[in-house]
Amino acid sequence: MKLLTTLPFLLLSLLLGAQETSDAEYIKANYTKREVMVPMRDGVRLFTSIYTPKDRSRKYPVLMRRTPYSCSPYGTDAYVRSFQNMHLARSGYIFVFQDVRGKYMSEGEYMDVRPFNPDKKSNQDTDEASDTYDTAEWLIRYASGNNGRIGVYGISYPGFYATMAILAGHPAIKAVSPQAPVTDWFIGDDFHHNGAFMLMDGFRFYSGFGKPRPEPTTRGARGFQDWNTPDNYDFFLQAGALPDFNKKYLKGEIPFWNQLMEHPDMDSWWQARNPRPHLKNIKPAVLTVGGLFDAEDCFGAWNVYKAIEGQNPPTTSNRLVMGPWSHGGWARNNGDRLGNVTFGQSTSPFYQTSIEFPFFEYYLKGEGKMDLPDAYIFETGSNRWTTYDTWPPSMAKNAHYYLQEGGLLSPELSGGTGTSPNSFDRYISDPAKPVPYTEDVHLRRTREYMTDDQRFAARRPDVLVYQTPVLEKALTLTGPVIADLWVSLDDRGKAADGQLLDADFVVKLIDVFPDTMSGEENGVPLGGFQMLVRGEIFRGRYRNSFEKPEGFQPRTKTRVRFELPDVAHAFQPGHKLMIQVQSSWFPLADRNPQQFVNIYEAADTDFIPLEITLYHDNEHVSKVELPVLDSGQ
Repeated sequence: MKLLTTLPFLLLSLLLGAQETSDAEYIKANYTKREVMVPMRDGVRLFTSIYTPKDRSRKYPVLMRRTPYSCSPYGTDAYVRSFQNMHLARSGYIFVFQDVRGKYMSEGEYMDVRPFNPDKKSNQDTDEASDTYDTAEWLIRYASGNNGRIGVYGISYPGFYATMAILAGHPAIKAVSPQAPVTDWFIGDDFHHNGAFMLMDGFRFYSGFGKPRPEPTTRGARGFQDWNTPDNYDFFLQAGALPDFNKKYLKGEIPFWNQLMEHPDMDSWWQARNPRPHLKNIKPAVLTVGGLFDAEDCFGAWNVYKAIEGQNPPTTSNRLVMGPWSHGGWARNNGDRLGNVTFGQSTSPFYQTSIEFPFFEYYLKGEGKMDLPDAYIFETGSNRWTTYDTWPPSMAKNAHYYLQEGGLLSPELSGGTGTSPNSFDRYISDPAKPVPYTEDVHLRRTREYMTDDQRFAARRPDVLVYQTPVLEKALTLTGPVIADLWVSLDDRGKAADGQLLDADFVVKLIDVFPDTMSGEENGVPLGGFQMLVRGEIFRGRYRNSFEKPEGFQPRTKTRVRFELPDVAHAFQPGHKLMIQVQSSWFPLADRNPQQFVNIYEAADTDFIPLEITLYHDNEHVSKVELPVLDSGQ
């Protein structure tokens, strides 16, 4: 592992950049735009905008982004105001933007996360990989001034299309950068986390994006607007059970929402939409990028990298970058803070100039040298860039931290070989009063909740809290966190006769700042601040299988074990490490009725409170498994 700080030349480059002409003026003065309809193998044509450098004294590589969000502005006289990384623009590339099949000005029928088809038999067998291949073939032939090399990149849903470019197999595609890539919409990205439906994002997004587009258009559909309240907690609580959203607001008019409701478990329909099993025999260089605090696609970034790493030979060019960013923050802001947490440096310009720029320059132009590490990770807490030969680091060791009586969290059991024979904690989980995901009243889901102060939750009786004593030395975590809980559920006679039960479990990893810490951010005192480092929800019915859910037998001790997305965080001396456990996270995730029923068909009358017991006795030891970086390294 190497520790890095922002290089001094970055400050100089930023000062010089401030003296240059604006991005929009530069693009218009130095690029020529044209719009074409690129034919696919089945005859469908995709709308494509091409920006070519006016300087024709040399040839340029192509850098392409395929998107369902429009490659506007439309019209050859209407130019984008900026490219994602203007350092690349000033170096000279042919920039290509394409509306994917069935979106905006492209022909064809749109399909969400269209499955990859590895067994195409005719020109009618198409997917996003074949559309990428056909586009690449056309560009090499007809995009004047290209050097025969193509790179593909994209953030979020365009990150999914970048992943499809890895699978396209076109020999001209030399470098691909999936950034916050949509990867698995049932396990960890966007609309489900471990089977729990992420209600707030799903409803807001699909109320507009999901509307059918019968004909090509330059206009996007408007999403739901009739909130009639500034409080999302109140809106989603009053809306009721999931079927009510369709009846009251969506009117059954959103095809993908209807499909979500028809596939409550991870069946073959969902499995076909996961590209990770296909990421084998990779040819282009890959740079996967993500944010440690990405509320939408944190899972995808970690796991695209891991899938390539685990299914390809060591010689495969596969790299990972994770910074202290929200969704797409490396391209949209300075990256020096998120909410009330600061990182001590401008991380986004560093990424653009010192990581993304040399990656594409080397693989698409053959310029510079390729000395980027396999994993370039920003470590929060210590606020420094680190590098590793692989991720998770080989020197990270699995350490058990036990949840114990009196709210203690410790790597050692208080009873030596075990704990009290009847040790447990208990709370009432009531769907009528779910635990909010943040203490603020607002309408739109915030980005900042990923680092929010958790003191508001710690004070609730339906949230269990465990913490270490004050740390005497730094504790650095690098990798995935495992929650391993022993629980039982008691309906107290509320469930229907013979009905099995169900519950969600939210586990949060928190950095507790010293009480004596001075100062404040945005009016929030930092003394005792409980910074959320990582939180994740798990729908209990999937504890043994995401394909075959199982209810809980009432009053029966049951193990629930699941993985939280990776972390890279150093708990500093004087801080504490805290774990919170709760059974709702509203309205981020939909409410669990807490009876073992189909939640997507549930009625308001199906929702019942449960008494949930978490055990830490001799035979049922609840714990978290933490990836502790060996301090000797």
